[in-house]
Amino acid sequence: MAKQRITGNLVDIPSKRIFPAQVVIEDGRIASITEIIGPVDGYLTPGFIDAHVHVESSMLIPSEFARLAVVHGTIATISDPHEIANVLGVPGVDFMINNGKRVPFHFFFGAPSCVPATTFETAGALVDADQVGELLERTEIVYLSEMMNFPGVLNKDPEVLKKIAHAHRLGKPVDGHAPGLRGEMAKQYIAAGISTDHECFTAEEALDKLGHGMKILIREGSAAKNFDALIGLLVDHAGSMMFCSDDKHPDSLVEGHINSLCARAVAHGIDLFDVLHAACLAPIIHYELPVGQLQVGDHADLILLEDLVNFKVKRTWIQGQVVAEEGRSLIERVSSERPNLFTCSPKQPDQFRIAATNKDLLVIEALDGQLITKKLWIPPTVQNNACVADPTKDLLKIAVVNRYRDAAPAVGWITNFGLQRGAIAGSVAHDSHNIVAVGTNDNDLCAAINLVIHEKGGISLANGAHHRILPLPVAGIMTDADAYTVADAYSAMDKEAKELGSKLGAPYMTLSFMALLVIPHLKMSDKGLFDGDLFQLVES
Repeated sequence: MAKQRITGNLVDIPSKRIFPAQVVIEDGRIASITEIIGPVDGYLTPGFIDAHVHVESSMLIPSEFARLAVVHGTIATISDPHEIANVLGVPGVDFMINNGKRVPFHFFFGAPSCVPATTFETAGALVDADQVGELLERTEIVYLSEMMNFPGVLNKDPEVLKKIAHAHRLGKPVDGHAPGLRGEMAKQYIAAGISTDHECFTAEEALDKLGHGMKILIREGSAAKNFDALIGLLVDHAGSMMFCSDDKHPDSLVEGHINSLCARAVAHGIDLFDVLHAACLAPIIHYELPVGQLQVGDHADLILLEDLVNFKVKRTWIQGQVVAEEGRSLIERVSSERPNLFTCSPKQPDQFRIAATNKDLLVIEALDGQLITKKLWIPPTVQNNACVADPTKDLLKIAVVNRYRDAAPAVGWITNFGLQRGAIAGSVAHDSHNIVAVGTNDNDLCAAINLVIHEKGGISLANGAHHRILPLPVAGIMTDADAYTVADAYSAMDKEAKELGSKLGAPYMTLSFMALLVIPHLKMSDKGLFDGDLFQLVES
C-alpha cells in the first residue's frame, strides 16, 4: 500500500486539542503525526463505532451494511448476531463472521446469550452454554452478547450463570439488557459481572445503573429512540457512556449513523471531546478492540469531517484504505450464499377468526419510538358471531405464525398502529423471527402473511388486490441485494404502510418488536399473548 499524506485539523480527543496536522499512513498504520502551520481543510478524528447493533435488522448482510455505514464515518460495530442465531444457530453466526470478513470493515461479533430468548416462543435453533463457551474461545468473538434473561441472572439459573462464567474465564465483557430494572435488583444483575445496558429509557434508570458501575449506551435506532432522554447524562458521565443504534433499518442507515448522534449531541451543548470519546474511543477501551485511535502506530482507522457541527463525512479510511469519499461508498459488492430455514405452509383467512365475546379484549398498545408496549382493555366489535378488527377505533388484529413448522396462528389485538385498511406483515420479528402481521381484516392479514411464506422471508403489504413484498432470502431476515436498492425498496414499503393509515414513524420496525417477549409489557408470540410483567402466556 502506497504511503499517504493527509492534512487536516486533527482532533486529539485524550488531550482535548485541535491543531493543523499532517498524518502519514504507511502499510495501513499511522507512521507519524506532525503539527504544521495552517490553515488546512476539514477535521481528522478516529472513526465512529456503533457500540451495539444487530446488523440483521438493517435487512442487509454484513458486507452490504458496511457499504452504507462507512459513508457516515462508521468504521466498526459491536455486533450481536442473535437474530440469525435464533433462526440458524451457530452456523448463522459463522455466516455473519465469514461474510463480514470479505469487506474492509471492523465487525466485532458476540456470542449470543439467549437463543431462544424465552421458552414461550418457537425459534429455529438452540445455542446452549457449551456452544456459547466454544464461540467465546474464538478470536472473532469478543464478548458475550446482551444477557436478556435478567430473571435468570437474578434467580441464579445454572445455564445462564455458566454462559457468563465462560466470558469471565476468557476475560471477555458481558453485555446487558435489563429494561426498567432498578434498585437492588439492578445492583444484583450488575454484580453478576454484566457491564453494559442499552435499554434505559429514562435518565433516572440510567443514573441508577451508572451508580453501580455499569456502562450506559445511548440508543437511537429506527424504532427505539432514547437519545433525548439520556444525552444530558454525558455531561457528568462521559467516561461511562457510548452511542449505539441497536436496530437500524436500511432507509435510515442511508441518511446517517453515529455521526448524526454526534451532531445532535453537540447541538445540545455537550462538550465536543466528550461526544467524540463516546462515539469513537469508549467502545475501543471497553471491548479492547484492535481499532485505531488516531495515534502513531495505530491502524489508520480515521475520518475527515467537513466540520464539527453537522459531522458530514468527507472521507473514511479503514486500515489505510479509503472506503468512502464525498458520500460515495468505495466498498465493492461481494457474492453471498443464502442460508435459510422456512418450512410453514400457506394459511387460510378463517384461521385468523376469533369467536364472539361480550368481554373486553386485552389489547397491546404499540408506542411510537419505543420497544415497550402498554396494556389496554377495549370492548370488542362483533360481526357475524366473531370479534373483528375495527379501524374506526384503531382496534386491529395482530397475528404471529410459526415459520419453522405448520401450526395454528396465534391471534390477538393491537392498537396505535393506525391502519385504516389492509395489512402489513414480516418475518423480521424479534427474536425468533416467526411471521408477525397487523391488519384491518382477515383476508388482507392472511394475504400479507402468505406473501412472506411464498418468498420464505420478507416484509409485505396487502390491500385487497394490491400486494407488495420486499423478499429477504437470507435466513428470512436479510437480503444480499444492493444496499441502496434495498433502502429504496424499503422506503417505498414504508410509504405505502403509512398511506394505509399508520402514523408510526417506522411501521415495519415497530411491527418487528411486537413479538419481542423480553421487553414489557404485552407482546404476541406464536404460542399466544405474553405478559412480560408476569412472564407468562395469558388469555386475550
